[in-house]
Amino acid sequence: MLFRLSISFISAAVIGYEILLMRLLSIVQWHHFAYMIISLALLGFGASGTFLTLARRYLLPQFYFAYVINAVLFGLFSVIGFALAQRIPFNALEIVWDPRQILYLLALYLLLFVPFFCAANCIGLAFYRFKEQIGKIYRFDLMGAGLGAVGIAVALNICFPLTCLKTLGLLPFIAAALATLDREFRTPRWIAALFVVCGVIILFLRFDFFSQLRLSEYKGLSQALQVPETEIIEERSTPLGYISVVKSPAIPFRHAPGLSLTREREIPEQLGIFTDGDSLSVITRYEGNTERLAYLDGLSQALPYHLLHYPKVLILGAGGGSDVLLAIYHGARGIDAVELNPQIVDMVSDTYARFGGNIFGAERVKNYVSEARGFVTKSEKKYDLIQLALLDSFSAASAGLYALSESYLYTVEAFEQYLRHLEPGGMLAITRWLKIPPRDSLKLLATAIETLEKSGVSHPEKQLALIRGWKTTTLLVKNGQFASKEISTIRRFCRNRAFDVAYYPGMKAGHANRYNKLDEPYLFDGATALFSDEKQDFITRYKYQIAPATDERPYFFNFFKWSTLPEILRLKEKGGAPLIEWGYPVLAATLVQATVLSIVLILLPLWVLLRATTRRERWGSVFFYFVFLGLAFLFIEIAFIQRFILFLSHPIYAIAVVLASFLVFAGLGSGYSTRLAGRIGDQLQKSRPKAMALAVAGIILVAAIYLLILPALFRELMGLPDAAKIVISVILIAPLAFFMGMPFPLGLSQVGDVNADLIPWAWGINGCASVISPILATILAIHLGFSVVVASAMALYLLAAVVLRRVGG
Repeated sequence: MLFRLSISFISAAVIGYEILLMRLLSIVQWHHFAYMIISLALLGFGASGTFLTLARRYLLPQFYFAYVINAVLFGLFSVIGFALAQRIPFNALEIVWDPRQILYLLALYLLLFVPFFCAANCIGLAFYRFKEQIGKIYRFDLMGAGLGAVGIAVALNICFPLTCLKTLGLLPFIAAALATLDREFRTPRWIAALFVVCGVIILFLRFDFFSQLRLSEYKGLSQALQVPETEIIEERSTPLGYISVVKSPAIPFRHAPGLSLTREREIPEQLGIFTDGDSLSVITRYEGNTERLAYLDGLSQALPYHLLHYPKVLILGAGGGSDVLLAIYHGARGIDAVELNPQIVDMVSDTYARFGGNIFGAERVKNYVSEARGFVTKSEKKYDLIQLALLDSFSAASAGLYALSESYLYTVEAFEQYLRHLEPGGMLAITRWLKIPPRDSLKLLATAIETLEKSGVSHPEKQLALIRGWKTTTLLVKNGQFASKEISTIRRFCRNRAFDVAYYPGMKAGHANRYNKLDEPYLFDGATALFSDEKQDFITRYKYQIAPATDERPYFFNFFKWSTLPEILRLKEKGGAPLIEWGYPVLAATLVQATVLSIVLILLPLWVLLRATTRRERWGSVFFYFVFLGLAFLFIEIAFIQRFILFLSHPIYAIAVVLASFLVFAGLGSGYSTRLAGRIGDQLQKSRPKAMALAVAGIILVAAIYLLILPALFRELMGLPDAAKIVISVILIAPLAFFMGMPFPLGLSQVGDVNADLIPWAWGINGCASVISPILATILAIHLGFSVVVASAMALYLLAAVVLRRVGG
């Protein structure tokens, strides 16, 4: 029992370490490079299978010693490895033109690879040593991982990421201590105490080497700190982001995205709020004098306030409050401000309330801590203006670094909900960064057109307007047609601020591209094409992906097209690299690297085994069985995480609840799998395939039902309190996860009966497939949608059930 508990501690530390590394690397680099590095570091699980296959005869006689050593090394390298990784001068944005970055990247892989390799050795050795208890060990493995997922989510709400890292480093030492206390190990109890003491020492390390995050020099915070006298005055950390509040007295912040170059009003003092070292928002000094806010009228997002009188406003993504000040300046009669991160709300409402005028507590303002889409879905209010704030970083957005991030704010279904919450004549206003050639703005326009057409609007072109400044664009979607007086106001607004009208109903080509001149009137030409009968052909031929995003494929920020890549690469020497949308190519490159390395890690031990034995007839079946399982399990897990992000209205809730539910209930299913096989028949080699068939039937039946009912069910239940939705989520996931926990222990036990020497190899195959699976699932979701990902998993499970019959021979 103590040993199985040790396995749980190892698994909890592994899943916690994986999630935490995503958080840490997203802070010091960017999200999709973090995804790439960790995906390949996870090949430590595949390498473990190779290592154990080759060294099993030497390790098995010294099982407990090998287990404890790997646990201790896991604890050490999880902390020291990341500290060393921060010293490597890897810069993701230089990788195209600086060959040294490839070497730095390989060094990162190796450092982050070691902890996963050591942890996988512990679990793989346990499967091999206790092959008759595989179901029980796998149960403790998965349930420990589930608790680790919940634990790291809670810890990140309490502690800074590096403190969480050192705390995780303690868990493998506890696992080693528990293993030494197992009655089969027969070691003095003081050794267990020594392991715990060593782990505590790591926890309390206070050297700068271990306690500082070193951000990429290309991140906004790094660049801001280059300015003399600039300093970080406060830091906070939540699972939603690492927040740094920055003061710059020598050269003050002047954050007003896209401010007209004709505006002469001075911008008041501001404090910068950086999230994960980027994504700048500001708290602006405000003492109740609205005249000091006059500069805000020079922003493109001020346009709707010139078309609506004293509107009731909903601001989605309030951040530090700039859009709230914009609404206050223009006399909005009611302002609902929605912000996801409670730490930012606390800063504006409490810590810096005196500096910023406590605008969230103003008479006309109501503040809500909520995810934007979830708030709109639950709300029964209607507004004159719904404004989506511009909070992401220009540098990250322009480099395509959000391409892999799902966003349910900019889908067709989201637009439908926004429009349903508009009063007659009300407007939806969305401001985005201007990129050349245009991407965001045309994709938004295409999304608005499709939404209006689905709503039965026969002339969507009469309900849309688009303007651009020198750095931003603002799209207006009206609940009704624009009147000629409103069109005149739009033109006057742009003329007075030297903004360009990109589209309004009845616009002539000569009115475009007058002030901030581009080589071509790209936005007007694009809008004209999108309103024409050749809309679909234009979307297909366009150099970037601008087809509307949907809840089924919510990747609004994926603009990449393979057909454009050769042309851009030819322009590399002329500065064309920034035109590449980096997120998707990096994902594809990660898939290629992971696949190649996985094949090497699988085929190498196979070649050794082939030379050592003649029992080769079932190896192909073992290979395909565990490949199918590794792919299928994570296909479903990832698709459900994305589905439940929308339902739970909070990404952290979704990841913690879905991941923990899948792992814990799969662990329970694993523990039951052997009992199920025993009930079917006394001869386990024959009864396991039948048990597998029942498990797969359960998976396919439940998954198929969910594909049909979940979207409608979520729509009906979205208005429930968060606690109720969490309980419902666990109940929904439980039966599917329970069935999904059975195939792996059934298959591994079957392999153990046929040829126990293949157990480490099967473990490595499953590990490699689990690395490839999330990358491949994301690519499938981007192109085909989450339903196809789940359907593919169902097919893979069915194939695995067929293959298992051949494993048992």
